[in-house]
Amino acid sequence: MSDNGILMGQGTSRAYLEPSMANRHGLITGATGTGKTVTLQMMAEVFSNIGVPVFVADIKGDIAGLSRAGKTHEKIEERIKMMGLEGFEYRANPVELWDLYRKRGIPLRATVSDMGPELWSRLLELSEAQSTTMNLLFRVADDAGLLLLDLKDLKAALGYLAENAETVSAEYGQVSRQTVQTIQRKLLPLEQQGGDVFFGEPDLVLGDLIRRDSGGRGVINVLSAEELVLHPVLYSTFLLWLLSELFEELPERGDADRPLLVFFFDEAHLLFNDAPKALVKKIEQVVRLVRSKGVGVYFVTQSPLDIPEEVLGQLGNRVQHALRAFTPKDQKAVKAAADTFRANPKINTGEAITQLGVGEALVSFLDTKGVPGMVERVYIRPPGCRLGPVSDDERAEIMRSSGLRAKYEKDIDRESAYEILTQKAEKRARAEAADEAEEKTGKTARKPAAAGRGRQTVAESFAKGLARSAGSTIGRQIAGKAGARLVRGILGSLLR
Repeated sequence: MSDNGILMGQGTSRAYLEPSMANRHGLITGATGTGKTVTLQMMAEVFSNIGVPVFVADIKGDIAGLSRAGKTHEKIEERIKMMGLEGFEYRANPVELWDLYRKRGIPLRATVSDMGPELWSRLLELSEAQSTTMNLLFRVADDAGLLLLDLKDLKAALGYLAENAETVSAEYGQVSRQTVQTIQRKLLPLEQQGGDVFFGEPDLVLGDLIRRDSGGRGVINVLSAEELVLHPVLYSTFLLWLLSELFEELPERGDADRPLLVFFFDEAHLLFNDAPKALVKKIEQVVRLVRSKGVGVYFVTQSPLDIPEEVLGQLGNRVQHALRAFTPKDQKAVKAAADTFRANPKINTGEAITQLGVGEALVSFLDTKGVPGMVERVYIRPPGCRLGPVSDDERAEIMRSSGLRAKYEKDIDRESAYEILTQKAEKRARAEAADEAEEKTGKTARKPAAAGRGRQTVAESFAKGLARSAGSTIGRQIAGKAGARLVRGILGSLLR
């Protein structure tokens, strides 16, 4: 860090990233093996060094090397000397490990309600009609005060919706039992991917991602995603949910000298592959608005063509590693990459992109006024951390020493939709069994009207509201994070 900003690389001149413009987002692109991961590690490290927390998904297992000090290496030493990095040291960074599958980090969970119907539609790859039904399900559950926390809650609510389709249709509009059953079937692959593990409580408190260590360095939150990325829709939907939660929950921050949090979205093309236009539009909206909350978003992918133009236009800080131009498609990608930079008369950008060596890049960063700098060809600054993965023993040590471990490792299974609907079904079954027993023994059966009212109450309790009265048990239960948030946000998650 200097008066000019954060040193990112050096060629014929030095390239600096202005911290006050780091929340204007960015893009790291390049072919496989050209140095994107090392650049990502370096950027995470320098943000941490100036007190900015970071969130990054680790899809190959080597980002976790940020938690360990690097070792001297001839090429690194040459780069340090060439750039004149006085005071450079190999050292570990403050790292917190997270894992949706609870194996390689602290459990990272979300509730079903947190995700909201729109992201659930993306996650299950629902048709338009099925998405409408999913929205209706969430509306009905909201009105009924039914908490949707884990998958068994969602399955119970869908089952009840199918059983009471006629009653719900009269109140909310047409519900097709067949459509509900199709959604139920689409939950099966998600369960096989481990969905029953990472939906539930305790769900993530965003403040736990925005922390500094005792020395003032920002904590780098590393999501173990080696297994998660094998399920691309789940991977991208979960990260999109997290980004939308940051937008919805963080207060407006205004101009500041540095970001509140920097969010790296690796394999960013997975977010946009086969995404409906309406969803891409909302992603664009989130990216545009989240910077006012102090969050900088950096997409990492192979080519600028992987990012829709509407989103690409908002990414002011660019790092372009080498691209190959063997095929017409490759040549198109090279031209697209070159066109995203502000021209420099000293550089033929298109040619330079195909000639860059490993650890070399074309860069352009915003100045203090938000104007993109001319493209520069530079050698990227080396990070001081380990350039490789951590061992299982080292990972276990990081997890054991985490101050958040006790907070998240134990499941919480409070009363929610599954328990409420199960209890009502059991109560109804007992009442019907008692009626049958009375008839068999010749006693006076319960009045049909009363039985009818009992059945109607079961349906109405779901379709018209179980907990609308003030001071009800459910009303008290939903006063926490997962409840009492009946206004939906930009991507469908619930707001307080």
